Amino acid sequence: MRAPLLSRRALLAAGIAAAPVAHAQESWPDRPVRILVPYSTGGSTDIVARLAAELMSQRLPQRVVVENRTGGGGTIAASATARADPDGTVLFFTNVGYVASRFLNPRLDFDPDTALRPVTIATEGPMVLLVGPNSPYRSVAELVAAAREAPGHLSYGSSGGGGALQLTALGFLRAAGLKMNEVAYRGSGQAAPDLASGRLDMMFDSGVAGFGLVRAGQARALAVSSPRRSEVMPEVPTLAEAGLPGATFSLWQMLMAPAATPAPLMARIHEAFATALTDPTIHQRLVELGAERVLVSKPDEAQRYFAAEMARWKEVLEAAGVGQPR
Repeated sequence: MRAPLLSRRALLAAGIAAAPVAHAQESWPDRPVRILVPYSTGGSTDIVARLAAELMSQRLPQRVVVENRTGGGGTIAASATARADPDGTVLFFTNVGYVASRFLNPRLDFDPDTALRPVTIATEGPMVLLVGPNSPYRSVAELVAAAREAPGHLSYGSSGGGGALQLTALGFLRAAGLKMNEVAYRGSGQAAPDLASGRLDMMFDSGVAGFGLVRAGQARALAVSSPRRSEVMPEVPTLAEAGLPGATFSLWQMLMAPAATPAPLMARIHEAFATALTDPTIHQRLVELGAERVLVSKPDEAQRYFAAEMARWKEVLEAAGVGQPR
């Protein structure tokens, strides 16, 4: 298995190929840096944040700690970051689920589009379209044909709450023009037995969990949602290759800061975080977590990416009638 896609050219583009972090010490207040994660301990987003925080702590004069602020579909942690002083001591590490925040709570005390600014898009990985091991559907085309023949008859598993499983499924259904019954679970781990037994027709899961189910004989992978095939299972086509060019989605993770954070400090936060995340000692762990691409994009690039994602998922969620937008 190869490490995440990260060349010297990419490092140079990110401005960190041989960058010391010493001058980052000049702008941060001399107190601990807190990275707020809106998910519970042990998930991939939490683990990536902790890997970065550990290495940042070794290279900065301050301690960098991760705090898990769950609840509100991620909006509690986001709100706390938005209201924090823009001095680099409170940051927010989230994933694609953040795009649904305005739909989960229409009474937010912050604007999800503008209250926070991306420091970097840290990682990208695929979501995997899964069916049961004994499913009659051997391809995306067969699944789509069956769903079109009987609208609302087939079912898909979802974690609800605007999570990556639900978002990807809704994006897939919209791109294919399908109607299916959503069956909500607490997470993919609870949905997997129903998929394996045939009580559930399909579901999406992260690359790590999804390919794990395939290896265990509990599922078959019909496609990945990413723009390119996965290096883990290159025999699995993309949804675009399967005839759905509009169904290309990535499971990304992002570091954000209060919107008023000065640009020089944003650049220094980016440098410290990116230097930690691209350290060779954690590459293999990132692969295991499904981060097939380590992007560490600069803040301006991350802002363009973020704005495009917010607009794209707004259309998907509004079309699906999920919640009430802020």
